[in-house]
Amino acid sequence: MPTGVALRDAREQLFDAAERILLRAGPSALTSRAVTTEAGCAKGVLHRHFADFDAFLAELVRDRVARIDGWAAALRGAAGTGSVAGNLAAALTDLFGSVAVAIVALITFRDDLRARLRRAGPGGGIPLLTEAAAMVASYLAAERELGRVSGDADVDALAPALIGAGHLLFADRTSPRPEAGAVRKVVASVLAGALRDDAPVTDRT
Repeated sequence: MPTGVALRDAREQLFDAAERILLRAGPSALTSRAVTTEAGCAKGVLHRHFADFDAFLAELVRDRVARIDGWAAALRGAAGTGSVAGNLAAALTDLFGSVAVAIVALITFRDDLRARLRRAGPGGGIPLLTEAAAMVASYLAAERELGRVSGDADVDALAPALIGAGHLLFADRTSPRPEAGAVRKVVASVLAGALRDDAPVTDRT
């Protein structure tokens, strides 16, 4: 039994520890010793579960990216309700108010990790941001079908523009979080000309 806490789910304990370090001190502070110390376990625990530290970090990124599936389903389910700009502002706040900004910083900070992730999923782009853009594009397509987004709107171009703008708003971990009104203003600016009818969809039967 390793020293420290008994790990019922070692992987998740280690992932959570790495996330706390990322949020507190940034990617430069993330080492295998820092993670195991934060998790309260022996250093060998990490290496029993992962081939090396970059393999651990790659799995951390994939685990956090997988969470976007749940957010995507919820956002698409909101199509036709509330306002388009409001729904997207809330989604961006949830996304970038989480560990997403720190994960993106980690990917860009570590060249070996970025290369490993690209070999595993050679679709291009930065992991997490790519999936987030797909989430937004799917939602905008649903709103286009409902007539609240213009029929000729290029949702595949608007989505990464929204993700990029959202990332810039939240990127500075040392600054206060942007206010809801500021996020919504940015969303509305990006979507200017694409919104057709932002009122909630009523029963048309």
